[in-house]
Amino acid sequence: MSHINDTPITDELVAEHGLTPDEFQMVCDHMGRVPNYTELGVFSVMWSEHCSYKSSRKWLKKLPISGPQVIQGPGENAGVIDIGDGDAAVFKMESHNHPSFIEPYQGAATGVGGIMRDVFTMGARPVANLNALRFGAPDHPKTRHLVAGVVSGIGGYGNCMGVPTVGGEINFDPSYNGNNLVNAMCVGVARTDKIFYAAATGIGSPVVYVGSKTGRDGIHGATMASAEFDDASEEKRPTVQVGDPFTEKLLLEACQELMASDAIIGIQDMGAAGLTSSSVEMADKGGVGIVLNLDKVPVRETHMTGYEMLLSESQERMLMVLKPGREPEAKAIFDRWGLDFAVIGELTDTNRMVVHHAGREIADMPLGPLADGAPEYDRPHVPTPKAADFNAAWLDTAPDTLSALKTLMGSSEVASRRWVYEQYDSMVMGDTVAGPGGDAALVRVHGTHKGLAMSTDVNPRYCFADPVEGGKQAVAEAYRNICAVGAKPLAITNCLNFGNPERPEIMGQFVGCLEGMGEAGKTLDFPVVSGNVSLYNETNGTGILPTPAIGGVGLIQDLNKAIGNSFTQNGQVIYLLGQTKGHLGSSLYQRDVLDNHEIVAPPRVDLTLESAHGHLVRDAIDQGLLAAAHDVSDGGLLVALAEMCLTHGIGAEIDTDGDTGYWFGEDQARYVVSVAADKAEAFEALAGDVSLTRLGKTSGNTLTFGSSLSISVSELHDIYEGWFPALMSS
Repeated sequence: MSHINDTPITDELVAEHGLTPDEFQMVCDHMGRVPNYTELGVFSVMWSEHCSYKSSRKWLKKLPISGPQVIQGPGENAGVIDIGDGDAAVFKMESHNHPSFIEPYQGAATGVGGIMRDVFTMGARPVANLNALRFGAPDHPKTRHLVAGVVSGIGGYGNCMGVPTVGGEINFDPSYNGNNLVNAMCVGVARTDKIFYAAATGIGSPVVYVGSKTGRDGIHGATMASAEFDDASEEKRPTVQVGDPFTEKLLLEACQELMASDAIIGIQDMGAAGLTSSSVEMADKGGVGIVLNLDKVPVRETHMTGYEMLLSESQERMLMVLKPGREPEAKAIFDRWGLDFAVIGELTDTNRMVVHHAGREIADMPLGPLADGAPEYDRPHVPTPKAADFNAAWLDTAPDTLSALKTLMGSSEVASRRWVYEQYDSMVMGDTVAGPGGDAALVRVHGTHKGLAMSTDVNPRYCFADPVEGGKQAVAEAYRNICAVGAKPLAITNCLNFGNPERPEIMGQFVGCLEGMGEAGKTLDFPVVSGNVSLYNETNGTGILPTPAIGGVGLIQDLNKAIGNSFTQNGQVIYLLGQTKGHLGSSLYQRDVLDNHEIVAPPRVDLTLESAHGHLVRDAIDQGLLAAAHDVSDGGLLVALAEMCLTHGIGAEIDTDGDTGYWFGEDQARYVVSVAADKAEAFEALAGDVSLTRLGKTSGNTLTFGSSLSISVSELHDIYEGWFPALMSS
């Protein structure tokens, strides 16, 4: 019977594996010969865009990644920051876009499972999940199906794991019709002296496989995630993994138990590219070689080839390197939790990966070229042309202010996401202080008064019109949301979702967004500690809007001081912090009220003001001066005021008046805050020369503004809460 490695390596086979002719020649040069079929498969996944970042590495190096708070920056399973008292926050965000379009439930579920493994691999216990979701036009025939499946998958996996889903975002735009985005974020807590890393050291140390058995699901998942979609993409369903959250819960507990000992040298999640990437990365980081015997790998299907075992992306699996002699102790733990445990290899001094299967050596490859020998492309890029300014003449046909407010409150971008987050358990574990619906979620560091604040943010409309300003704004909005609850922003993770980088205009979007993100991270002392790049998000040559999602994490020292974004009592004084110039370009008002889709310049981001205003809001909260705070973003000032009325049903009398730009402009660095009347003077004194406008006061159950306009809070509530259920039931 012929062996798969006897298959001739043809140009067609190389192309099927996603390698260009030049890349294949590089592989041959590294190998000193033509690779066999298995070796070709290993190189193809390790050099895929998803694993190697070959189109983005050059630009990722420009992001700020360090600071006194950073324990571990990019390059590990997740980022780690110091939150004091010997505690660390461990977090990361990753994409599962292509799988979730093909198979929404499993694609989203395994995205959640994978990101939690990235966090608990580092020694942390996951304490919160968030997600950033983007779908096509609400009236597109696939949108409801995708929303229902993705939301169900996220809830199903997170709820079964007993980890609360505490926040996120969900938006709609026709650019995502053929390529939705599912970005999953997990935050965990660990002790700073018990962080685990991937590097494997110690010649002769055992390489151990733990968790679920290996099947054929997910083979070529990393390669699929590195290619465009077309009309035949649904045929790729076999490349979508299948998740089992109950097994992952057992794996989490077993790993935590073993991590309490000192038996582990290195540990790595088997994520994209499965056994291949985990073994290559662990050995390469430790500067050693590795030999694997695939006959020892637990499998759930018969007659699996070595190629299939190496490339399978079956879920709930880990690879670890143990101290020699500790195998029985470790095996006893995994046996007790009902999980597979197998010694499948050992470390060598060869700096090579050697693989045996069925009595035959099926691969012998140099580790360096596999791990970071993929080409680093400086792809041609053209800057996004400068967009025109908003044309004031467009307002000649604008509806009245009250009608515009109603339109926005019931729009796809502003309307309540309650239909979504009520399917998630946001309170499990008992440490959620503020769940979905606020500016940032708050989760208690167990057994302390400290809290972690977290938020996901990006405005793809801004990024499309002006990538540099859009990149800045995404970081700045995450910063504002964390400040608004009283926490100090510490670090970010990101998920950089873009179209085909081989198109210069798309690469220009990527370069521009990273420039803006980098500038914001430096100015705001908000470094990037982890993340993910997801390229080729397009179908039949049509790309998504550039969507560099930002996941921000901050710390509040005393949760008793935290505040929310809703008015809490009548008689509070309402202030607008920050200047309003009435910027309507790329606003939600332009898109949803005027139904105008011209590309015009988004609002500019003044990072110095963002920093100053964030510090003021945090200081005021720390001093007990603010009752509520809410950042002004999509929809502008009037939408922010309306949202603040909803939770407690408390209205507001707004004394100021202005034009359309005043009410709906999306100028940045602004917050609406409410202050008890007896603290107003102290707040104004604290604000000093910061731009502060006294808007009015909280009162009754009606929002009154613009001298004579008013709407009841109950009507606002019905409009706000009605859109999503209507979408999903239509």
